[in-house]
Amino acid sequence: MSIFKEYDIIVVGAGHAGCEAAAAGANLGSSVLLITMDMNKIAQMSCNPAMGGIAKGQIVREIDAIGGYSGIVSDKSTIQFRMLNRSKGPAMWSPRAQNDRMLFSQYWREMLEETPNVDFWQDMVSGLLVENNKLCGVITGMGQEIKSKSVILTSGTFLNGIIHIGKKQFGGGRIGEKAAKGITEQLLELGFEAGRMKTGTPPRVDGRSLDYTKMEVQEGDENPEKFSYSNKTKAVQNQRCCWITYTNQDVHDILRTGFDDSPMYAGRIQGLGPRYCPSIEDKINRFAERNRHQIFVEPEGWNTVEMYINGFSTSLPEEVQFKAMKLIPGFEKVKIFRPGYAIEYDYFPPTQLNLTLETLKIENLYFAGQINGTTGYEEAACQGLMAGINAHLKINDKDPFVLSRSDAYIGVLIDDLVNKGTDEPYRMFTSRAEYRLMLRQDNGDIRLTEKSHKIGLASAESLTQVEKKISDTSKIIDYFTKTSIIPNDVNPLLEKLETSPINQNYKLIQILSRPQLNIDLMIKGIPLISDFTENYQADTLMQAEILMKYEGYLEKEQLLVEKMNRLEDFVIHEDFNYQSVKSISLEAREKLNRQRPKTLGQASRISGISPSDVSILMVHLGR
Repeated sequence: MSIFKEYDIIVVGAGHAGCEAAAAGANLGSSVLLITMDMNKIAQMSCNPAMGGIAKGQIVREIDAIGGYSGIVSDKSTIQFRMLNRSKGPAMWSPRAQNDRMLFSQYWREMLEETPNVDFWQDMVSGLLVENNKLCGVITGMGQEIKSKSVILTSGTFLNGIIHIGKKQFGGGRIGEKAAKGITEQLLELGFEAGRMKTGTPPRVDGRSLDYTKMEVQEGDENPEKFSYSNKTKAVQNQRCCWITYTNQDVHDILRTGFDDSPMYAGRIQGLGPRYCPSIEDKINRFAERNRHQIFVEPEGWNTVEMYINGFSTSLPEEVQFKAMKLIPGFEKVKIFRPGYAIEYDYFPPTQLNLTLETLKIENLYFAGQINGTTGYEEAACQGLMAGINAHLKINDKDPFVLSRSDAYIGVLIDDLVNKGTDEPYRMFTSRAEYRLMLRQDNGDIRLTEKSHKIGLASAESLTQVEKKISDTSKIIDYFTKTSIIPNDVNPLLEKLETSPINQNYKLIQILSRPQLNIDLMIKGIPLISDFTENYQADTLMQAEILMKYEGYLEKEQLLVEKMNRLEDFVIHEDFNYQSVKSISLEAREKLNRQRPKTLGQASRISGISPSDVSILMVHLGR
């Protein structure tokens, strides 16, 4: 008799993807078993102790709006908060938090343990139970066969992981943790394609050994915000600061002495690393004309001396790492807790997935996170969330939950992966989103909470909060549109800001449209406005300001969305015979036949499909 019941969903791996997948499936009502090799490493921040950043912060906000936990856990463990790109337009504003690594993992485990329907099992998954191309459970390292209706694989860097430090290499999914074996080999036998990727991490050092007087201080925001739209968390107070220092030519010269022993240059690493987060040896090689590179010294938590050396990711021999670091200003007496290292691991090209993240070859098997070729906690977490939601919906015969490119950064990420694939670690940027003015960090709740509430994930309380925000925003816009202001009430403020005074009455929205003004300045400088706005939340006021200032741009973007959405109206039948369409290229026929897009819009975004191919398909579909 098995000690296990049959579960609705088994989640393999308890990293950021696995945790969100387990929480989403369970909160929708499915019975979930979360299997991890180490219960003490749930939601481990394997690399930098931070959440958010450029475009990534928008993803965390979107996860929160849908009902995921990442935003709440981030807020509870934040030690510093910064809104990046404030000097640019609102489409570029991106929240980022420095986190307490240990608290982050602790809060995630506590939230999962408090979530009904989530069970835990500590073991390695060595195989999958598949019958007639349909997933029906897993096999563990202890030989347990556990049945389930669906499985979500979130294996991170553990599938046949190899760690590299100089000439040394050994198996592992993280330093001190063994690699996972068996799953890749089985999936290859089932017809999947696999590849190798590489990522790396910098040394961790003893903060007591650093001289911070030789570094630049990097403070958090004066008025810090938070990730979660809910009232369950508060913005961080009494923040910890970070520091900035720089490498120099002497540092680079020492690092070059280790190139002969570098696993990257010696060819021992086959997988491609992240282009936008290169190792220090890669930076000094690719950008040889630069005589210095920025180094961020980031605390690992509130009550630890351990420091994360952001910008110094490396797999060079540890003695070379140590010798070079001692030449960085402030690091003259540095003590290292552990060296940087590179890790190479298996991934599966994500063109083998549906937009729900279910695999094309095996029904009820889902991939989420680095197994799909992505890099970053946030990219992994949102995939886990979507896989957990869709696994639940599929086994309950409900329509899938798929976000479009105009709905969310999450939609952009999954659409890119499934339709274009990736041969290097995929990282989200604002530039990847063609509708980024609509997909801002401030309006994720307005975009997504109602959609999530309809499938039963976002709470009624969250929806009520969003509805109030929308209503209050409309009231503010209406007030600014209809209310006039006389010159005497506004000219003192305009003159102070060195912008032209007015000589007749103007509507408030006309005054706000000036680039020198924002709603905060008007509230502080004009009693008429401060009296009206005193009962409105800061995020609602910001929402109203953006909608008023960027109205024309938003309307143009909406027209583009509507134009592209017309292609989504052309539904392609699942049995459509692409081989019969001889007018399109051979490459297009092969890719369309392999990926089986649901709509003409999806077909148009597949790498290698030309505009002429789309036009020809449109004619055939019209017939």
